[in-house]
Amino acid sequence: MSIQLTEIAANKSFGGWHKRFKHFSPTLNCEMIFAIYLPPQADSKKVPLLWWLSGLTCTDENFMQKAGALKMAAELGIAIICPDTSPRGLNLPGEEDSYDFGTGAGFYLNATQEPWQNNYRMFDYITTELPALVHENFPLNGKESISGHSMGGHGALVIALSSPGRYQSISAFAPISNPVNCPWGKKAFSGYLGDDEDSWNAYDACHLIASGKSKQPLFIDQGNADQFLSSQLKPDALQKACADYHHPLTMRMHAGYDHSYYFIASFIDDHLRYHAQHLQAN
Repeated sequence: MSIQLTEIAANKSFGGWHKRFKHFSPTLNCEMIFAIYLPPQADSKKVPLLWWLSGLTCTDENFMQKAGALKMAAELGIAIICPDTSPRGLNLPGEEDSYDFGTGAGFYLNATQEPWQNNYRMFDYITTELPALVHENFPLNGKESISGHSMGGHGALVIALSSPGRYQSISAFAPISNPVNCPWGKKAFSGYLGDDEDSWNAYDACHLIASGKSKQPLFIDQGNADQFLSSQLKPDALQKACADYHHPLTMRMHAGYDHSYYFIASFIDDHLRYHAQHLQAN
């Protein structure tokens, strides 16, 4: 039985439409909300799609309202989809206790531990359920790229590196690059995946690069005034992994920029143009 979408908001923007939908997710066993921007070109033809994965505490609304991406997306003819960052409203024990675990902190993985394993399956939701749903309901041409910020940057890297060739291009803003070695990642992975640290490596970009499964180029922007730079994000670990295993990486360090959406808005057009080059290539 096909999943039913219910439109909950629609806003005309730069000739296209920003829309929000809710649906029941069999993968996550709860109701979910996502947003999609359809550029004006989608009125007459199928268009390529950019996935944007958001960071800790965010919903679909942060990127759509703060990133300033829709004007360029309209010019380039790219649709953008913003999923939520976790299941919500499940009333699981500990779900609301902290900002970096539980609600708003799904980490784009498939949990294996109780009580999370029946709901916190964001990897499957992002890679299987939601793509099938949006391609069934919107004028998309099958070409996809992926990007994200912070926890969402981690998700974009891990999802794309795990599926070579699926995405036309990969980028990230200030990603959690080596989560098995940072406090955010250790907390999330131990809670969702348990104490077997070898099982964590499937969700760590540095380990995936070392595996050699993918050689797809990475394009990353990072601010050098980011308050989480050394303790949580560890771009140096990603740079080392890419250098050691000859993985193509473009990492731009920007003086004075922090972790906020002011940083993302400053460089989002560069990322959209980057993805457009790959999405529109023959």
